Amino acid sequence: MSVLTLQLAGPLQSWGATARFARRTTESAPTKSGVIGMLAAAAGIERGDDARLEPLTALHFGVRIDQPGTRVRDFHTAHHAVTGKSMPLSERFYLADAVFVAALEGDHALLAQLHAALQNPVYLPFLGRRSCPPSAPVEIGLSDDASVMDALRALPWRASPWHTRPHRDLAEIELTVLREADPSDTGAADTLRDQPLSFSAAHRRHALRTVVTDRVRVRNPFARPQPVRHDPFDALDEEKSA
Repeated sequence: MSVLTLQLAGPLQSWGATARFARRTTESAPTKSGVIGMLAAAAGIERGDDARLEPLTALHFGVRIDQPGTRVRDFHTAHHAVTGKSMPLSERFYLADAVFVAALEGDHALLAQLHAALQNPVYLPFLGRRSCPPSAPVEIGLSDDASVMDALRALPWRASPWHTRPHRDLAEIELTVLREADPSDTGAADTLRDQPLSFSAAHRRHALRTVVTDRVRVRNPFARPQPVRHDPFDALDEEKSA
């Protein structure tokens, strides 16, 4: 199988799995529904085209939390486009200054098409909501003969320099991964209603998805070079052994 990897970073992100009336929350990491929706938009798949959407929903999904960000709250006002009537005040939550690495595993031909679509998108990508553009290109790359966990272990830490500064003495960093459960998983797991079935405005539907939390150790590209240890008595030891 092949794996498509994405970097999801921006000033604001919002990945809602539920929305109740005027309160719009966000999950602590990108949802499968949000990422699949972004890929479908890049590929030009319209909201009601469930047949073209179905292969994307079958992709195996995982996300690594490189920089968790800060949860912020905003109050949103709007007016009806035709009548000008004021709409109800809504409360909306976002993740500020967060960085994630997402991975999708599946058929190589499909992932290659999605990779190309991200480089020349029909509809521009956004991080959960249209008001949340990414701060850098979303696509990282496409790898063969790999799994979601293989890809997330192989990529170095991609956090912002200010976030990595306290960890400059570590050659590796341990990060949290949220991935879809495999049939072999028997441990604790969570469920999230973010498995997309249809994005149609008339009948938007999502199913439950089982999510497992893992930890991975990845290379820290921001680590300081380790000082060379010099012991003057090493020369005496070498002379004795000569």
